[in-house]
Amino acid sequence: MKLPALPSLLAAAWLLAAGVAAAQPRELERAARAEGQVNSAGMPDRWANWGETWADLKRLYGLQHQDENMNSGDEIAAMEQPGRRPGIDIGDVGFEFGALARSRGVTRAHKPANWAQIPDWAKDPDGHWALAYTGTIAFMVNTRRVASVPRSWKAVFDGDYKLLIGAVGPTAQANAGVLAAAIALGGAETRLQPALEKFAQLARQGRLLTDNPGAAQIEKLDADVFVMWDFIALDKRARMRRPEDYEILIPSDGSVTSGYTPIINKHAAHPNAAQLAREYIFSDAGQINLARGHARPIRIEHLNLPESVRGQLLDSAQYQSARVVYPAIWAWEVKKLPALWQREVLGAAR
Repeated sequence: MKLPALPSLLAAAWLLAAGVAAAQPRELERAARAEGQVNSAGMPDRWANWGETWADLKRLYGLQHQDENMNSGDEIAAMEQPGRRPGIDIGDVGFEFGALARSRGVTRAHKPANWAQIPDWAKDPDGHWALAYTGTIAFMVNTRRVASVPRSWKAVFDGDYKLLIGAVGPTAQANAGVLAAAIALGGAETRLQPALEKFAQLARQGRLLTDNPGAAQIEKLDADVFVMWDFIALDKRARMRRPEDYEILIPSDGSVTSGYTPIINKHAAHPNAAQLAREYIFSDAGQINLARGHARPIRIEHLNLPESVRGQLLDSAQYQSARVVYPAIWAWEVKKLPALWQREVLGAAR
C-alpha cells in the first residue's frame, strides 16, 4: 500500500527532534516522502551501480536525486561548510575517512535495520559510519600480452611484466596498491619500504606506468598487469570491446581490503531521506544493487545473491590472502606516501 505524503514538513522536523535512529520504518518513510529529495556526493550512477539504487528510491518512495562528483576529502570539507554546500545529504567516503568525518563533527548517526550483520571492524559502534561494500586490490592481466598469467606480486616483480599502478598520491586506489605490495613483501602501513624498492626497480627497468586510464584506453596501453580495486577492474572489463582478453585475480601472496561508507551530513537539508537511503543501501535489495555494479557487499554472507549477480564477483576463495586495512594508521601514513613515491620511485627512473 502506498503511503500518503505528509501535508507539511512538521512531522519530519518532529522526527529529527525526537531522534531519527529510533523512528519506526513507516514514520521514517513518511518523513522522507515529505522531503521528496536526496542529494548525494561521490555517488554517481556508474560507480558501484548507485544509479539503480537512486532509481529504486524514486520508484518506491518518490525521492528525486542529484549527485555532485567529489572525492572523500572534498565531501567532508563541504559538509563542514553547510552554508556553501547545503545540498549534500549523504556522501560515499573511503574507509579511513569515516572516522575522520565523525571526528570533525559532520556526521549524523543512524543504524539501519541490518546493523547486526555488518562486521564490527566495518562500522562505527555509534552508527556514524559503516562500510556498505569493500574493495580489494586486484590484478587485471592482459592475457593476450603474456605467456603466463602472474598470480602474485613476486611473479610480477621477478618477471618482465609491465605494470600499471596509476597515480600514487592523489589516487586512493594506487595508494592501496602500494600498501598491498608492501603486505605481500612482509611490510605494513608503517613499513612501505619493501614495496617502494620493488617499484623503483620497475621504474628503472621501464616497466612501471602511472596513468589513470579509462576502459577504452586500457586496451590501447602498453601494459600487462593493471593494479586496481576488484570492483573497478570488473566494471572496466565489462565495458571493454574484448573482455575475454583480461583475467582478474587477487594476488596470492598478499593484498589489502578497504571499502566505502555512506555518511549522512549532520547539516543535511533532507535528513530523513538520507536516512531512508542508508536503510535501503544496507537492505538486501540495496546490497544486491551494489553487487550488480561488481562491488562486494558488506553483508555478502547474509545475502541470497542471484547466480547472474554472483557471477559478476570474484570467487570468495581468492580473498584469503587479503587483510583489512588499518584505517586509522593508514590515514596518517598515506600522507607521507606522495613525497616518498616521487623521491624513491619516480626519481629512480630519471
